Amino acid sequence: MRGAFIDANICKGCGLCVTACPKKIIEIDTSTINAKGYAPAHVVDQDGCIACGACYGMCPDCAITVER
Repeated sequence: MRGAFIDANICKGCGLCVTACPKKIIEIDTSTINAKGYAPAHVVDQDGCIACGACYGMCPDCAITVER
């Protein structure tokens, strides 16, 4: 399956991936809190993902994997 996948348990919700995404399909999920107490990012439109890796390159916590 092609796309970007965010590990909600690692994500600290910094929002760098949201800014980096050229398709604007990543958002911070304010309805969820992970075990670390952060609202993690999530991909809202996996079909719209072009697997460019911009989010992966920006993530300081290595919480994102991209499959092409």
